[in-house]
Amino acid sequence: MPLYEHVFLARQDLAQAQVDALAENATKIVEDNGGKVVKTETWGLRSLAYRIAKNRKAHYVELDLDAPAAAIAELERQSNINEDIIRFLTIRVDELETGPSAMMRRGDKERGPRGDRGDRGDRGDRGDRGDRAPSFVREEEVE
Repeated sequence: MPLYEHVFLARQDLAQAQVDALAENATKIVEDNGGKVVKTETWGLRSLAYRIAKNRKAHYVELDLDAPAAAIAELERQSNINEDIIRFLTIRVDELETGPSAMMRRGDKERGPRGDRGDRGDRGDRGDRGDRAPSFVREEEVE
């Protein structure tokens, strides 16, 4: 069967239990139509790039699916009807990602005292910049 990644955005005012129920409902739709859900990831409540239906944030959920096209069509039809889902996207992929997705790995980086910028040791001491007057001196004083 073909492999798919299905991501949906649920309204920001839903409780986490309601978001989990939406994911379970999507799983049931796929399984009733002869497919299976390989993995479910909840990415949490995240800010949107722009407002969608008066929502500034949304709960993100990703499902990795191994399902026939009919199951995907039914899942998308049900997602269109559901008022709690504000956006969804289904993509056919060649192979499913093993382990955590890129969104889940994003927060795993170990950050040092300077964040992820490094120590900037390549800059060195800039020293005197003789071609410029100090920025705090007025032109009248330079004469």
